[in-house]
Formats: sequence, C-alpha cells, structure tokens
Amino acid sequence: MENRVRCLVIEDEAETSNYICKGLREAGYLVTAAATGPDGLDYATSEDWDIIILDRMLPGRIDGLSIVDKLRALGKQTPVIIVSALTTIDARVTGLRGGADDYLSKPFAFSELLARVEALLRRSAPGADSTQLQVADLKLDLRTLRVTRGNKVITLQPREYRLLEYLMRNENQVVTRTMLLESVWDYHFDPQTNVIDVQISRLRAKVDKDFPVMLIHTLRGVGYRMGATPPDDLEYPLA
Repeated sequence: MENRVRCLVIEDEAETSNYICKGLREAGYLVTAAATGPDGLDYATSEDWDIIILDRMLPGRIDGLSIVDKLRALGKQTPVIIVSALTTIDARVTGLRGGADDYLSKPFAFSELLARVEALLRRSAPGADSTQLQVADLKLDLRTLRVTRGNKVITLQPREYRLLEYLMRNENQVVTRTMLLESVWDYHFDPQTNVIDVQISRLRAKVDKDFPVMLIHTLRGVGYRMGATPPDDLEYPLA
C-alpha cells in the first residue's frame, strides 16, 4: 500500500473531479481531492505528492497557476498536469511556462489523462527529463513546443502538434482511430471522414520524409504506432 502513487486532484467541477478520481483509483492510485484554490494550495504545499492534477480556474481567489507558482517557489518539483477549458496555444504555453509539466484541454478522454500521468511519472524518475518527449532522434520540447528531428527543426500546425504529442506519449503502443478522435479531435463519435488519414499523411511528410528510419507506422485495420521498430503487421505508406 505504501508504494502506491499518491495523486492530488484539485478540481471544482464535481462531475469532472469524480470522473478523474474514479479512474485513477481504478488504476491503482491513492487519490485525494480538493475543490477550491485555498484547499488545493494547502494540500499541495503541506504534503508530498507523486503527481498533482489541477484545474486552471478555481474558486477562492487562488487559481491553478498560483498554486503551481507557490509550489515551485517552495522548491517542490512535483509533476503537475493542468486541465483546463482554455484551449488556445497561448493558454497552453502560459501554463507550461508558469511551471506546469503538462497541459490537457477539456473535455478529454480519461485514457489520455492516464497516459500523461504515466508518462510524467516516468519522466520524473531520477535522471529523466520532464520537459521533453523523445522517440529515437525525434524530440518535442513541452515548454517551447519546439519539435526537432536530428538537426532539423519541424514546423507543425496546432492539430499536427497535438497528434504528434499523443503518438509520442504512447510510444510503441497501438493507438486506435477512436483514441485519436477522442483525444486529438475531441470527437466522441466517428464522423466517418478521412481526417485522421490526411493528418497522419501530413505529419509523416514532416517527421519521416528524408530520414532513413520511419517512426509513424500504420497497422492495417487497427490504427497507428510510433516507434523506431516497425510492428510485424503494418502498412507502409506510399512514397
């Protein structure tokens, strides 16, 4: 029991808080919830947590960014994921530059939140870099949103960035169309369009073109997988 991960969830929307807490508990985590800024700040600074998930906008005159700022001022490097209805790139950049380790826009699929929690816990291990995702020679800086492969800087559109980030967070795991629709497009139904195929094709042209090792792989009838080693049953894209 004492080795279980301790999570603090600071969220004032009861339905969202219950959704997060229930999922984390089912995944085996120990979870404590707070519903206001002052309560969240008190919990966050008075105890040691393995990870904190907090809303950016909270009641009680203390918002999520203020809580992160206070944590960092105290020297606490607890991994923090901000969840927020503010979905613009500027809002995301402000949150990350304000000291958060990750930023997830509402609404979100719990599977994506859990994947981000797991990734942050791995990156917060001794010697890990908590500000960067890396697959082979592809790197994504979570604070500056800069993407590079080798010595090449890759410029992405916002949707391409979200797609790449999701694939990288799920390195070597199969990602289905449903997972992408929910996590990248915020669709909780299949609109029966080729939007995913088009975006994957565009992303491949930027990430894999002119490089000897392909990182984005298509699995026939299943979905996609990102990794330096291709799966056995895959469909190579046309050149």
